[in-house]
Amino acid sequence: MQTQNPGDDSHIPLEDVGAAIREGRSLRLAHLYRIMVADEQLNERHLDLRDPVPTGRQILQAAEVSPVADYSIYAILPSGDFEDLRLDETYDLRGRGAERFVIFETDRAFKFTIDDRQMEWGKPSISGKILKALAGVPTDTYDVYLEVRGGGQDVLIRDSDLIDLSKPGIERFITLIRDTTEGLAALPEADQRYLECHGFTVEVVSDGPHTGVVLKQMQLPQGKFNHPAADVLVILPPGYPDVAPDMFFCNLWLTLVSAGRYPTCADQPHTFMGHNWQRWSRHNNSWRPGVDGLHTMIKRIEHALAEAK
Repeated sequence: MQTQNPGDDSHIPLEDVGAAIREGRSLRLAHLYRIMVADEQLNERHLDLRDPVPTGRQILQAAEVSPVADYSIYAILPSGDFEDLRLDETYDLRGRGAERFVIFETDRAFKFTIDDRQMEWGKPSISGKILKALAGVPTDTYDVYLEVRGGGQDVLIRDSDLIDLSKPGIERFITLIRDTTEGLAALPEADQRYLECHGFTVEVVSDGPHTGVVLKQMQLPQGKFNHPAADVLVILPPGYPDVAPDMFFCNLWLTLVSAGRYPTCADQPHTFMGHNWQRWSRHNNSWRPGVDGLHTMIKRIEHALAEAK
């Protein structure tokens, strides 16, 4: 440990560890070393230490948490990874490249990955806002998703949503910039011509990485459903138009007037743009790249609605 003489003029009063890292220089000898400490809600505050090689216990004591044994502390490395710091383990601020630490009142760590980086969290739940902060992305222009493997739809996590990390397995998250599209210009020219020629009112929208085409207030077969018209959503897969869209989605939810129930394979919700759409599981195994497009999908939708039972 460092021994300092208060009267030693070779020591500056305060060295900001973060400033030294950003400027790419070594720490200067100082009477105090400033780091950043956050709680589990990522509320940050400065902490000034007398020793550039503190133990975990010294950092916790300086943070005035008690009893110290009930807390865990992690260094947040420049890569965004977390490094566990044990109570009596020293951490050399002069050579580790970390200025930020996070403190949890817990004795258990919950692992997850975000953008393929493994991290640990000291609480069994974590919010979307904190996930974005840990990923180092702007919270107002990025979205975070819970990755669903095996062909499922990734789940958008809102800032206030809480995710349970205590379930078996490691949760995987990804962050993506919240793109917007500009009307029909986002569609292939053949699709634009078809929609314009046939008088469809269309909105091209995006929800994270997914682009959708909403056919606004599409007219439904007369007297068949509980509503005369509904918005119909087609989600365009990566690679469209060479890759076929799969299924379609309705908002409002439609029931058969004659049976008083949802049509077959049209009773499950699908979240898109913050709304729960009615998912119509109608699959296409005969898509022709270079030939088929939205006109094909619309005809399939019209047929599915007409034949719904």
